Amino acid sequence: MANNALLGIFRIKDLRARILFTLAILVVFRLGSVLVIPGIDPHALRVFFSSQIRGNAFVDYMDFFVGGAFSNFSVFMLGVMPYISTQILMQLALIIFPSLKKIVEEDGGRKKIQKWTRMATVVVALIQSYAVTIYASYIPGAITIGRLSYTLIAMITVTTGTMITVWLGEQITSRGIGNGVSMLIFAGIVARLPSAVMELVRMIRNDTLNPVFVIVAFVMFIGIVALVVYEQQGLRRIPVHYAKKIVGRKMYGGQSSYIPFKINPSGVIPVIFASSFLTFPLQIASNLGPNVRWLNSLATFLRPDGLWYNIFYVLLIIFFAYFYTQVTLNPTEIAKQIRENGGSIPGIRTDKTEEYLQKILNRLILPGSLYLAVIAVLPTIIQRLFGFPASISMLMGGTSLLILVGVDLDTMSQIEANLKSHYHDGLVKKGKLRSRNL
Repeated sequence: MANNALLGIFRIKDLRARILFTLAILVVFRLGSVLVIPGIDPHALRVFFSSQIRGNAFVDYMDFFVGGAFSNFSVFMLGVMPYISTQILMQLALIIFPSLKKIVEEDGGRKKIQKWTRMATVVVALIQSYAVTIYASYIPGAITIGRLSYTLIAMITVTTGTMITVWLGEQITSRGIGNGVSMLIFAGIVARLPSAVMELVRMIRNDTLNPVFVIVAFVMFIGIVALVVYEQQGLRRIPVHYAKKIVGRKMYGGQSSYIPFKINPSGVIPVIFASSFLTFPLQIASNLGPNVRWLNSLATFLRPDGLWYNIFYVLLIIFFAYFYTQVTLNPTEIAKQIRENGGSIPGIRTDKTEEYLQKILNRLILPGSLYLAVIAVLPTIIQRLFGFPASISMLMGGTSLLILVGVDLDTMSQIEANLKSHYHDGLVKKGKLRSRNL
């Protein structure tokens, strides 16, 4: 069976059903990505975007997350980005306002917060969809119906499409394989690969791009993938010893365990959060910019391939790395659980456990976040050094690489766990796959 791990996946009925269900949802998502909004002329869109010799940095950036759905003006053109942006704001609100945190701790509090998050997502999607309607008015011949009718139809259609993608993501999480939202972003990035490869081949044939630069960039790509996998799998184990205690005639405890802290505790979440956080103002500024001078200046200032955008990007990645780690791995809560279960860390006083854990996390978060930041700005470096177009450089490094590797490891770890639970060999013979816990 060790040589037939992939065959074993489809022999397990439950696992086979989950994989096929996930694939079916991804097919629906891709179909929605090419379904154009009513009132838009697809031919006018193709002519407009193909006429831009240097390309459109903003459109390339948006297409990167939704698999080309933005330039198609499809019903799924915003993808799950409004939902992620709303989640960020809600997580920040939970820290800023103690009353919201108390609601989460109540019975059924998390469901209530999730309900509020979805309601707020509708508002964010309506704002972004309105900006899209303004952007379409700058494309000659794109709008084929009355302006007011188009605005209403586009806002309703795009907002509904966003909420459908959120629902599709939740269905994957509950009934499929992997984290639903991450899988949809993963599918969007993968969908861009064939067109990017074709464009790369065309540029080499036309002598627009030096083949030596392509080879160097490809070697860098392979090396960075290896580093990302190694970093995602790395652990710092904190030993914990539990004292013996007697309850009735039975003795409990007396065992040694460990707390597994990843080298990069927050995974790829800071990169996704930072991208989403910058996407909202960038889209509003880019879509409304031509009519408002200061928004036009802001759109130029926040160009995805510009210096200031990448500076803010790096700072936000570091911020969200600390923020998300504190939310998911709260040293105070971990220390409290250790003490309540009669545990202690060897060589550390019980009252210093929290301080020790926080110190360890700080040592892990800073290099981990800087590592993420360097990889995230890699597309801009490749674009500047080798002259690669944005559509190719964004797929050869940065956010796409982290998401592709991270989601792949997460999905493989879930499949591995399913195989092991059914007494099958795993996907790999050596080592162990670890989930990113998105």
